[in-house]
Amino acid sequence: MRITAVTCVKNEGPFLLEWIAFNRVLGVTDFLFYSNDCTDATDKILDALQDRGIVTHLPNPAQGRNYQMEALKAAKKHDLVLASDWTWIADVDEFLNIHVGNGTIPELIEACGDPHAISITFQFFANCDIDDYVDKPVIEQFTRSHNPDIWCDQTAQEVKTLIRHDFPVKYYGAHRPFMKDKLSKDRRPKWTDGSGRDVPWKYRTAANKRRIRKFPAGGARNFATLNHYALRSLDSYLVKNDRGDVNRENRDFDDTYWRERNDDAWEDTSIKRYLPRLRAEMKALMADKEIADLHAEAVAAHKATLDRLLADEDYVTLRKQLKSVPKLSPAELALLELIA
Repeated sequence: MRITAVTCVKNEGPFLLEWIAFNRVLGVTDFLFYSNDCTDATDKILDALQDRGIVTHLPNPAQGRNYQMEALKAAKKHDLVLASDWTWIADVDEFLNIHVGNGTIPELIEACGDPHAISITFQFFANCDIDDYVDKPVIEQFTRSHNPDIWCDQTAQEVKTLIRHDFPVKYYGAHRPFMKDKLSKDRRPKWTDGSGRDVPWKYRTAANKRRIRKFPAGGARNFATLNHYALRSLDSYLVKNDRGDVNRENRDFDDTYWRERNDDAWEDTSIKRYLPRLRAEMKALMADKEIADLHAEAVAAHKATLDRLLADEDYVTLRKQLKSVPKLSPAELALLELIA
């Protein structure tokens, strides 16, 4: 089975090898990376891996700032995707945690009845009070999250989607494919969640305004969960802000994103069963001295960026602020106030 992972990256150098190795354990056979404006050796790592036939690396085709959607538009026509049995569109901080068999994508597909698409529900993993960035697997460090059935005040959550080659794709979205218009009943795809259940019809047709989150989470993860490590360490979150995820120009730092994802009431260590296989794959990649040296360069760049940021009074303030804010989201606190 040929499975292609498609992703967009900017300054993810220290985390690339873990994500690639992990997806190889899952059964991903091909990788299509689009990068833009990298300053931390991300592009150099990908170029070196491309030279060895491990990934395909292209500059992001976006002319403006719509990097992800322009890349997905290009990916739909790329030879790797066209030749694949399945396409997996995900980010480098997202890890597909499969609960059936040995935890591989082919086993997940079989458990779900070989549908045309499988949408897997997010589980947002918290910072776990880890301040310092260390060069060790993310999936090993961060083991606490919100209750997987409830995120903030919502019982419906985001997903990412595995897409079979014959899905009637109109265009790819970051979270799910969009179907071609006016399909006859016999051409409508079989589309399941991570428990093999049919996805809601309104979700299929994108009939709701907040379609990425109108997906019931309860009972949706029997076969797989999507572990999302959006925060990682406090140090890495500061570097992520500097990369451009948070617009801080002429305004105070906004801690909403952090607070929405830092509920650590629930422990989940199930993904750790992958660690022996992950370490073996990472060791094989790092046995190549050039790859190992480029990874070390990315780690050094990550730490150097942090040092630069912590010389900035605004970032020192942000660091203190994030350490002091409640671990419940604003929406959850508002609900508690109503109950009180």
